[in-house]
Amino acid sequence: MEQVNPKAGQQDNLIRVEVVTTPEQLLHAQAIRAICFMEEHGVSARQTYDGNDYQATHIIVYAGDEPIGTARIRWFKDFAKMERTSFRKAWRNPRIIKRGAEFIFEHISRKGYDCVITHAKPPYSVLWQRMLGFKPAPGKEPLLFEGHDEPYIELVKELTPSQNAITPASDVATLFRVEGYWDAQSEFEMVET
Repeated sequence: MEQVNPKAGQQDNLIRVEVVTTPEQLLHAQAIRAICFMEEHGVSARQTYDGNDYQATHIIVYAGDEPIGTARIRWFKDFAKMERTSFRKAWRNPRIIKRGAEFIFEHISRKGYDCVITHAKPPYSVLWQRMLGFKPAPGKEPLLFEGHDEPYIELVKELTPSQNAITPASDVATLFRVEGYWDAQSEFEMVET
């Protein structure tokens, strides 16, 4: 795994990205969003946390045991939507952001999706395009939200579905396993002798 020190560029902190599967990880993700959206950008709590948090897959990025980044993924018929992406200020390093994004893209493609969209303000839109390969969605007008100073631009990234994407033909046991851990046998699976 890549190790990164965000300030000096030295490699001394273990970076890992995971699907949120515990209440503690979800609290970590929510704390990062509070720091980034509410404190840094003045977004209200009602906008920062919404009913979609209960229907989404959350991703958490750690440096060792310290939570440093998060995003959530919502699932639609033909695409996934990556949103609420946030990294603590000291950890906004292109290598760390790319590492988190690549994990998310792999997760989305493993579920068989070939398209991910996101929405970003203009300065972040440039970052998403240059660093992560997104393109502006054709024919979509930017959307301005109450309390925000700039409109959000819709961006699209095409993905190649994984060779071992989860499909109706996938092994039955795979479909019972925890989100993101499809290759690990569950402790509840019976082992045939």
